Amino acid sequence: MLCSRGLGGLRARAAPLRPGRAGLGGLGAGIRARGVSTSWSPVGAAFNVKPQGRRLDLFGERRGLFGVPELSSPEGFRIAQENALRKTDLLVERARCTPPGPQTVLIFDELSDSLCRVADLADFVKIAHPEPAFREAAEEACRSIGTVVEKLNTNVELYQSLQKLLADEKLMDSLDPETRRVAELFMFDFEISGIHLDKEKRKRAVDLNVKILDLSSTFLMGTNFPTKIEKHLLPAHIHHNFVFTGDHVIIDGLHAEAPDPLVREAAYKIFLYPNADQLKCLEELLSSRDLLAKLVGYSTYSHRALQGTIAKNPETVMEFLEKLSDKLSERTIKDFEMIRGMKMKLNPQNSELMPWDPPYYSGVIRAERYNIEPSLYCPFFSLGACMEGLNILFNKLLGISLYAEQPAKGEVWCEDVRKLAVVHESEGLLGYVYCDFFQRADKPHQDCHFTIRGGRLKEDGDYQLPVVVLMLNLPHSSRNLPTLLTPGMMENLFHEMGHAMHSMLGRTRYQHVTGTRCPTDFAEVPSILMEYFANDYRVVNQFARHYQTGQSLPKNMVSRLCESKKVCAAADMQLQVFYATLDQIYHGKHPLRKSTTDILKETQEKFYGLPYVPNTAWQLRFSHLVGYGAKYYSYLMSRAVASMVWKECFLQDPFNR
Repeated sequence: MLCSRGLGGLRARAAPLRPGRAGLGGLGAGIRARGVSTSWSPVGAAFNVKPQGRRLDLFGERRGLFGVPELSSPEGFRIAQENALRKTDLLVERARCTPPGPQTVLIFDELSDSLCRVADLADFVKIAHPEPAFREAAEEACRSIGTVVEKLNTNVELYQSLQKLLADEKLMDSLDPETRRVAELFMFDFEISGIHLDKEKRKRAVDLNVKILDLSSTFLMGTNFPTKIEKHLLPAHIHHNFVFTGDHVIIDGLHAEAPDPLVREAAYKIFLYPNADQLKCLEELLSSRDLLAKLVGYSTYSHRALQGTIAKNPETVMEFLEKLSDKLSERTIKDFEMIRGMKMKLNPQNSELMPWDPPYYSGVIRAERYNIEPSLYCPFFSLGACMEGLNILFNKLLGISLYAEQPAKGEVWCEDVRKLAVVHESEGLLGYVYCDFFQRADKPHQDCHFTIRGGRLKEDGDYQLPVVVLMLNLPHSSRNLPTLLTPGMMENLFHEMGHAMHSMLGRTRYQHVTGTRCPTDFAEVPSILMEYFANDYRVVNQFARHYQTGQSLPKNMVSRLCESKKVCAAADMQLQVFYATLDQIYHGKHPLRKSTTDILKETQEKFYGLPYVPNTAWQLRFSHLVGYGAKYYSYLMSRAVASMVWKECFLQDPFNR
């Protein structure tokens, strides 16, 4: 699409859930590290103390979110949107009148940039801002800009201005490879949007796209929505595991790590109980996507979605998933036998393995076999220490340093958001990362990366600096205790920082292809590669030290932790194969042979091996169906690529620049 949306780099491993004015003005008020006298470096100290000073003052002058002046109030989204649309009209006119040449591509990229800047920012605000008025205004902006993008993708005059360039072989040969590639990508967006159709069908394609945007938004909200049941329906002795409101219990997740098997079973059956509205929304979303794909000339939505990826088509994806499943099968069976054995040992009266069991029992096996009780590790992984570790790694590997900056009033949406300037040893300031790391009410339970503004070379020769947000759900620090991370949280932080560095270092001429705006099955490669660094003693040894004593994490503890990750790894990967296959079937041939729940049951039994639980509908919580529709396999393919890169480049020396 013209607006090449940023990546909500959602982790595959978490219960799968997920992504103004011409200038985001004033994003850098000079680089200054926050002065905190501790034994940590400035960036480490900034994350190990509570933020100093500026509370979110609701009175007085506010700078505006991300330093965008209009966004000091929710109404600002309307102004930002109107400014972007005015600029869009001027650029469309310029594109029509400009003779074909490199300038055509620059105009298209600026057009994409001016729309993305509002849409991507709104995409983040609509799910993350604590104030409902901001969320609603952002939601409205997303919808409006999304509608405009779809109309532009079927604008015949705009298409013809690009076609003139692509049809001129001599002119195309004279372009540099990057400009040529971006021109082809814009043309590709026109083609998959149905530019070749007659006027009536083009309008139908736009309407379907807008409908899909609305359904996606509704479905996404539903995936996170807690389930409420009457208190008396749950056994009294497990009540304390859940949140209450009046006479009702709120179940807001799977409680997969709960030691009590009844808590896990209850959470699984209640949280995944079918919701009729959500089911209808999913069915409509899948059939609308199928209608759109057929309208613009593809046999399935999957064929349309996979054009331009590493895999190229659903046949390759299914071949990859089936081969992977075959290679895993023996190891998966062994993993399930091991998990079943642990369940039998701890719960002999009920030893049948159920889908709510593997996360808990595999954790017990890891802890027992390798003594990796998280409480032994957490003191060595304070948030400050981990940020210092990332700083050391980036410095040695990439010549990059991270500096904590004090945001201006109104620049951030919550007082505990930290702002980092990313600075290169020879090129200077590369961009900004806003770290929204801490838990709060109504914040989605997912770790992700959002592009707020893509990098690009502007016409005046300046480089537009990228701006991203990393969102995690870490516990808050207390007066005498910094935020301490479990090994899993530390790995997630490294993963998301991989996305951020991809955004900072992808310094392309055009924002349409900057950073994570790349094929989805490549977008996870840098972030998964970072997990390898997070699991290498030579890297961990640089930063893992006790927050009180300064003692380094002993090498044997790191080795045990790394070894423990191999436990039940096949079963974990098999689960991902099942999710990815389900995604392919849902976006394959329509009408679907069976209901989405029957397909889930069949696919689960074939590709995972644990029984389907009657009256559950896990697919209604599968939020990746929105951002990764027909592309969920990307995590597995990116993992294969990242593994190759690690072995080839960093296994001998993780600091090899």
